[in-house]
Amino acid sequence: MFIDKVEIYIKAGNGGNGCVAFHREKYVAEGGPSGGDGGNGGSVIFEIDEGENTLLPFRYKRKFIAKNGEDGKSEKFHGKTAEDLIIKVPQGTLIKDAESGKIIYDMGHDGRFVAAKGGRGGWGNTHFATPTRQIPRFAKGGTPGEEKTLVLELKMLADVGLVGFPNVGKSTLLSMVSAARPKIANYHFTTLSPMLGVVSVDTHNFVMADIPGLIEGASDGAGLGHEFLRHVDRCRLLLHVVDAASVEGRDPIEDIEKINEELYRYNPEMAARPQIIVANKCDVGLMDGTREKLEEYAREKEMEIVFISAATRAGVDELLHKTSKILLTLPEQTRYESEYVEEEVVEESRDFTAHFEGGMWIVEAPWIERLVSNVNFEDRESLSYFHKVLKKAKVFEKLEEMGVQDGDAVSIYGFDFDYVK
Repeated sequence: MFIDKVEIYIKAGNGGNGCVAFHREKYVAEGGPSGGDGGNGGSVIFEIDEGENTLLPFRYKRKFIAKNGEDGKSEKFHGKTAEDLIIKVPQGTLIKDAESGKIIYDMGHDGRFVAAKGGRGGWGNTHFATPTRQIPRFAKGGTPGEEKTLVLELKMLADVGLVGFPNVGKSTLLSMVSAARPKIANYHFTTLSPMLGVVSVDTHNFVMADIPGLIEGASDGAGLGHEFLRHVDRCRLLLHVVDAASVEGRDPIEDIEKINEELYRYNPEMAARPQIIVANKCDVGLMDGTREKLEEYAREKEMEIVFISAATRAGVDELLHKTSKILLTLPEQTRYESEYVEEEVVEESRDFTAHFEGGMWIVEAPWIERLVSNVNFEDRESLSYFHKVLKKAKVFEKLEEMGVQDGDAVSIYGFDFDYVK
C-alpha cells in the first residue's frame, strides 16, 4: 500500500520540576537548600530515512509523544534530560501545519528538523537562596513541551517525470533504463503507486519517476484522479509518453493535448515545464503519416521528440542522452520555503476571569495555573510571593469591583481562602 499524505499529532516532553530539599549531614550545621533542577523534556525531531519512499509507517501510529524530563533531586542532583523522539520520514516530505495548511519545513535535502521543542526543567530551591531568604521552601516547575497537529505530504525527489495515458509503456521504459522493477501488464492502471528509478547516463545520474493514474477527466475524479500528481511537483523535465502505434485506437496527438490539459488544470506551472515527447511502441509499426504529424506537432509546440520502442530498447539511448543534456540546462529541483510563522513570543498577558459559582469566587487564567504549581503554600515566603503577583496583576482589585465581600470564599486552582479586604 502506498500512502503519501497523513495527519499526525506530536507532543514534546515537559520539563521536570525543580526540587525543594535541604542538606542533612551529621555535624554539619545549617546545610542550606540542596534541591536540584529538573531535566529538560525531549524534543520531537524529524529525520530523513533514505530507504523509505512511502508514509505507510504512519498508517496506524498517528500520535508521537516525547518523554518528560525527570524532576530534580536532593543534594543538588539534577533530573535527567529526556531523550529526543526521532521520527523518520521519506526524503521529499513536506511538514505542514494542519490548521492553516501552510508549509513549516521541506525535508527535501536537509536531513534534520526540530518540530517541537521540549520544555525546560524548573529550578530547584538552591536558586532562590538569598542573604535574607536562607531557607527557600519553594522551587520552580518545568515548562510544558510544544504540541502540534501536522500534515505530512510526500513529494518525491525526481528529476524526470513520466506522464501519459495508462498502458503507453511508462513502466516498461522505467524498467529498461533503471533498476526499478514496476509491475508491467497489458491493462490500464497496472501501476497504482509512483515508482522511482535512478538512471545513469555517462557520468550523470538522475532520478526518474513513473506517475500513474492520469487520464482525461482526472481532475473530475476519473481514474486515479490527481492523487499522485504531487510527485511531479519537483520534476524539472517531463517525458510525455504516447502510444505512437495507436494500439488502442487513440490518436497520439489528441492524447498529448488531453494529458497536458489535465496537467494545466492541476497546476498551470506544471503544464509549462519542459517536455520531451516520447513516441513509444514504434516496433509495432506506425500508421502512414503518423511520424510526420508528430514531428510537425513537436515543432509547432517547440518540444523535443524521440521515437522509441521501450520493449526492444530501440531509440532509448538517444532519449537518455537528450534527457541528460536538457537537465544540465535546467534549474535545480524546487525547494519549498516555509510559509508558517510561529506566533511571536510576547510578554504573557495577565488577563484572567473571575465568576461566582457554588457559593465561592473562582479565579482562572493559564498563567495563574502555572503560578500555583510553583508555590509552596506551607511556606510563608512563597505564599507572600504569590500574594504580590496577584496584587500586581490587579486580581484583588477586580474582585472588589465585582462585589467580593469580607469572608467570601475564593478558589484559585485548588487554593481556597476567605477573602479579607
